[in-house]
Amino acid sequence: MKLPNKIGVIVDSFGVGVREGLKKAKEVGADGVQIYAVKGEMDPDNLSPAARKELKSYIESLGLEISALVGDLGGHGFQDKEANKWKVEKSKRILDLAMELGTNIVTTHIGIVPEEENEIYETMQKACEELSRYADSMGAHFAIETGPEPAAHLKAFLDTLGSRGVAVNFDPANMVMVTGDDPVEGVRILKDYVVHTHVKDGIRHREVDPRIVYGMIGFDPMSHENIAQMLARGELFEEVPLGEGRVDFDAYFRALQEIGYTGYLTIEREVGDKPEEDIRKAVEFIKRYK
Repeated sequence: MKLPNKIGVIVDSFGVGVREGLKKAKEVGADGVQIYAVKGEMDPDNLSPAARKELKSYIESLGLEISALVGDLGGHGFQDKEANKWKVEKSKRILDLAMELGTNIVTTHIGIVPEEENEIYETMQKACEELSRYADSMGAHFAIETGPEPAAHLKAFLDTLGSRGVAVNFDPANMVMVTGDDPVEGVRILKDYVVHTHVKDGIRHREVDPRIVYGMIGFDPMSHENIAQMLARGELFEEVPLGEGRVDFDAYFRALQEIGYTGYLTIEREVGDKPEEDIRKAVEFIKRYK
């Protein structure tokens, strides 16, 4: 098996700011980067047209490209009708920024899709329909990260939207750690929607209620800080270096090839005190398949 895919890294995983993180991404051997664009220096509200052009030129000068922006606004995803008013508009502005920087993908979490088609389901559906139409108008995608629900249920929800404007950012470790879903079968189920992927490994130590991880109306809202703490404690699940967890990467990469996926394999590392070393090893791990 020879993977044709380019290798990406999440700049924020280095914990050194965007500019230094971009340099480190190049140093570890990545082809491209994914960048959080929800607050601080990458918030669309804080980037003038001139600053956007300068940032794009700087990234290109390093020989890098952007695989996707992260537009995850946290909280209860798109389950809260009132919050959706600003979240949908903010998501659109992040997609505008993505297009200006040379990528047509914004990854996000939308919240857990309820099993029943209740009010929360309909609220999420309405928000995603609006986002899907907007993305379609630009030839772009909002890519939902896998993990909060089984792949088959996510597909059923996506099928109701009628387009691929809202698609999938496939994260195999989230599935292994939280729902216990098989990521290889998940790739096949979601084959029509996968536009971006994460490469991450993990172990689930015991069954976990996805609502305490990803939030739900009536539960604490999702935050990446809380998830990082859960990962660090390792009581429920644990993120581990590639090849040391329950993700069968031989089968996972083969499944991606089977569905014709040629996009980025983007490394995400959310724990550990040596991110640069861990990410470098992850790049080397993927290169064995190339």
